[in-house]
Amino acid sequence: MSMIHSRCAAAAAHLCPPTEPALSGKQKHNTDSTLGIMSLMPDVNYDKENKAIEFSGNLRFFSAMEQIKQQIARENINFVRFEATDLHGVSRSKTVPVRFFHEKAIYGVPMPRSYLELTLSPKSNEVDHASTAIFSSDVLLIPDLSTFRVLPWAEQTARVICDPCTVTGSPLRTSPRLIAKQLLAQLQSLGFSLHSSFTYECCVLGAPDRIGPKTLLFPATTLLSNHDLPFFQQLVDSMYCIGADIDSIASASGPGQMEINLRPEFGIAAADSAFTLRTGIKEMARKHSYIASFFTDDGLYNAGVLSHSLWDANGRRSLFQSGEKTADLSEIGRKWLAGLLTHSAALSCLMSPGLGCRSHIARTIKDPKQMLYATCGCNDNSSSFNIKCHGGRETHIDNKLGSAMANPYIVLAATVAAGLDGIRRNLNIENILNKAPGQQREFAIPVKLDNALEALAEDHVICNSLGEPFVQYFIAMKKFEIETQELDDERNKCLEYFI
Repeated sequence: MSMIHSRCAAAAAHLCPPTEPALSGKQKHNTDSTLGIMSLMPDVNYDKENKAIEFSGNLRFFSAMEQIKQQIARENINFVRFEATDLHGVSRSKTVPVRFFHEKAIYGVPMPRSYLELTLSPKSNEVDHASTAIFSSDVLLIPDLSTFRVLPWAEQTARVICDPCTVTGSPLRTSPRLIAKQLLAQLQSLGFSLHSSFTYECCVLGAPDRIGPKTLLFPATTLLSNHDLPFFQQLVDSMYCIGADIDSIASASGPGQMEINLRPEFGIAAADSAFTLRTGIKEMARKHSYIASFFTDDGLYNAGVLSHSLWDANGRRSLFQSGEKTADLSEIGRKWLAGLLTHSAALSCLMSPGLGCRSHIARTIKDPKQMLYATCGCNDNSSSFNIKCHGGRETHIDNKLGSAMANPYIVLAATVAAGLDGIRRNLNIENILNKAPGQQREFAIPVKLDNALEALAEDHVICNSLGEPFVQYFIAMKKFEIETQELDDERNKCLEYFI
């Protein structure tokens, strides 16, 4: 293998500090493809320990490849889609004939970097930022073989989720999935693991009809009853087959608006499931002549909640349960919650990133001078961070700052970064926990997106955790969107397809 490909493999693992212990469980399994590629590098010097890792990774890589080849033959797969998330959580992919899968799994799939760093503007895709000098360069998509799945809604097609690196071997520092894996590795090194799931509200709308001068989109569901059961049954069955297990579906507050709850998983698998759902529901909806959209427009609040709890490194024991009262958080849980509250201003920027999705914040503010505050409560859905312990789940926290427009990998990474800071600095919020949510005034949340961007830039903990390259580009991209904002209906129609 060439030196370039060796560096690409190393880049995929570079975000995890070399002194951290080996991962276990699902996190360890998710590194198999990277280790497999690393094992094919003959021009790198290893010591005995690294040679053992090399040999082990080599066996896992070829074992995974052999299983995938058998599945491809058994299910008559003709194409494999190499998918990666862009900054908005939208799937960007290249589809490869199956006869080239083995080659691409080893060497990676070239893709223009611009595909992963596009803006939401339909007129201009490029941000005026220092890194745009390499905006049009190529990156390589390095597949995570543990995510290989056959797509139930696409004929004779499978997919594998990828991590991008540059062709010179550096990890793409704006990659949300790589950043999330880095934060999860930090958790693992401290003896923790994350058990989490996403809940989304999205709109499923019927084919558009024009009545007079107006275009109407008829909902596929109503508030009180389901209109198209076969579509939703197919959605649940297909997601289960691909590993994104839907716990429940319910009609939400608006026409065509529905709430989808995913089952909790450990590590990066929770964000992978959310990413899979976001792509799959849109593709299945189109086959039924519907439109599924996570776009948040004015007057319609679409939620994206991350329910999560901290467990030991092996995923055997929840660390949020106090053992005293069921509803009480443990000491480490209170420190984690303190971190979320302390960094809530920056989190609100990353988790409600769209201009439209800030409207659900603005509509609660009648006085322009009035402030909005991050709050916590127990079984209180009005709280920004809601402590829950019912419905068959262990004690966990709902992070409710998120919009459905947010990238699930960014939501997960930012939540871990904030919670970890609370543990590392032993932050204390006992005085806040003794107050009702309506009386909590300690942590202000910016109402306007430009103010939220300033809060993010000033939060050095979150910036350092996510990496300056990502934060700088994220802020530049959002400022560009503010400057080029178009308030016409045509733009909103376009985004209903895009988000």
